[in-house]
Amino acid sequence: MKFAIALFSPPHAPASRRALRFAEAVLGGGHDIVRLFFYQDGVHSASANIVTAQDELDVAGEWSRFIAAHQLDGVVCIAAGLRRGVLDEQEARRYARAAANLAAGWELSGLGQLHEAAQQADRLICFGGD
Repeated sequence: MKFAIALFSPPHAPASRRALRFAEAVLGGGHDIVRLFFYQDGVHSASANIVTAQDELDVAGEWSRFIAAHQLDGVVCIAAGLRRGVLDEQEARRYARAAANLAAGWELSGLGQLHEAAQQADRLICFGGD
């Protein structure tokens, strides 16, 4: 089965850890992940500037490692990212910001990527949000 997974919550929220564990279980069960799409406060998981307390699980780092290890498509909604200060090099230049902070392995793209993933997948599973 093919899954698209959307995350709407920041890395410190329980929904982010649940989404990560679900994604791990999907691949562990022999299924495929078409795309991971991070929207609303979920875009913070892609920031290279997240610093997690030593006694807490670094969920943002776990997401980055998971995406890299499995060569997955980790997409950050560009509008939500810009609104929350998550920028790649191109957007930092475009908006004359001092630095980019999108972690390696992530891609900024439009909401159309979520729509496309939903069309390609058998199931769209969403975590977090209001």
